[in-house]
Amino acid sequence: MFLVGLTGGIASGKSTVVALLQDLGCAVIDADVIARQVVQPYFQAYRRIVHSFGPEILLESGEINREALGNIIFSQPEKRQLLNSITHPEIQKEMLKEILKYFVLGYRYVILDIPLLFESKMLTRFMKHTVVVYCDPQIQLSRLMHRNGLTQTEAEARIFAQMPLAQKVKLANHVIDNSGDAEATKKQFYRWMRSAINHLLKTFSFVAPLRK
Repeated sequence: MFLVGLTGGIASGKSTVVALLQDLGCAVIDADVIARQVVQPYFQAYRRIVHSFGPEILLESGEINREALGNIIFSQPEKRQLLNSITHPEIQKEMLKEILKYFVLGYRYVILDIPLLFESKMLTRFMKHTVVVYCDPQIQLSRLMHRNGLTQTEAEARIFAQMPLAQKVKLANHVIDNSGDAEATKKQFYRWMRSAINHLLKTFSFVAPLRK
């Protein structure tokens, strides 16, 4: 099985590339979706988070208030590291289950959509390719403020909490610049697919060869 690591920064437009991959029939495992799952009450990580951060981060329903928790971890780096130490092992475990599922189903090519791909250095060793979705820092800031309704200070805190996009660009095998419009991103996407993995897509029957 071939694994491709897809990453980027917050509000860099990674979801646009994921949608294009899904349109081709590629299997995509979304670490963000799994991250939301492992903090549900029936997971061990939930109990550890409540113990570490206190019951004040809970909603009336008993679920974790993601906004309240986010305000804590984006303003206190040590709390962010604590949360990552709790959730990352659970996330990796669930991602492995998904990889095994696709392997059993006969998929030979799986995309791992992981925002902290390069931060969790261990995972990159298993990737056939790594791809970063990049955008201009000012555009990233503007998108995040508009999308999440944040002030500039709040948005900058979330951006600075991640590895700089410029550093991710240096570590990746390929870069898709999403600073422009959707059509420009789409052209870069297909250019990458042709140059890097088109031969694999033609080989395996779960997705048609590229024709765009």
